[in-house]
Amino acid sequence: MKKQTIIVTGASSGIGKGISKYFLDRGDNVIINSFTASSLESAYNELGAGNNLAMFAGDVSNKETGEQLVKIALDKFGSVDVLVNNAGIFESKPFLEVDEAYLDKFLKTNLKGTYFTTQSVIPQMLKQQDGVVINIGTPIVNHGLGGWPASAPIASKGAIHALTLQLAAEFGKQNIRVNTVAPGVIRTPMHGANADQSAGLHLLNRVGEVDDVAEMVYTVAKSSFITGSIINVDGGKGAGHHLN
Repeated sequence: MKKQTIIVTGASSGIGKGISKYFLDRGDNVIINSFTASSLESAYNELGAGNNLAMFAGDVSNKETGEQLVKIALDKFGSVDVLVNNAGIFESKPFLEVDEAYLDKFLKTNLKGTYFTTQSVIPQMLKQQDGVVINIGTPIVNHGLGGWPASAPIASKGAIHALTLQLAAEFGKQNIRVNTVAPGVIRTPMHGANADQSAGLHLLNRVGEVDDVAEMVYTVAKSSFITGSIINVDGGKGAGHHLN
């Protein structure tokens, strides 16, 4: 299988770090990104600090961050084959308590981060006439949850799902594939020790593991005939729920 160069944002912990490790373990080149330099350096060392790994700390909502990630990829590895837009934030707040600053926080990191980092990689993918963008979404864009108000982050993630379909249409003829992988509740530091309390949200009655998501991202990255797809990796969370 062709060796690829992968950019992963939000890669200092959780799903992003797991995705990075999955590609590294299978021989690909990876550039990791996070907003916080110290946590990114810790992840870099934990991932082995090898010749097929590079890092750059920066805010993905600034297009300059994406441009630097592309420059590092080209200088060190010679191509940009896959972008994984994993950087994102998620919180709960009642709709009527959301002000402009709170909403902007999610639009900045989740939507603008995905939008402008993708805008940075597409020119190189057009030169290559090949490339894959994989956004990280959520199944609850299409499956509302009463009792856990999160309109601001869900609205930003819904925009990412819509962006996925539009970019797949705009760049499909140039052999650039754009997809979203939408995880359910995954056992990560974000959920702390309470992850298993969300097991009942999934038809499988368990939460997911980081490798469940990483395996799908890897599969989509290596495929040449998947585009414009929203792929739930959610234990059935988006499909339905148990009455009890």
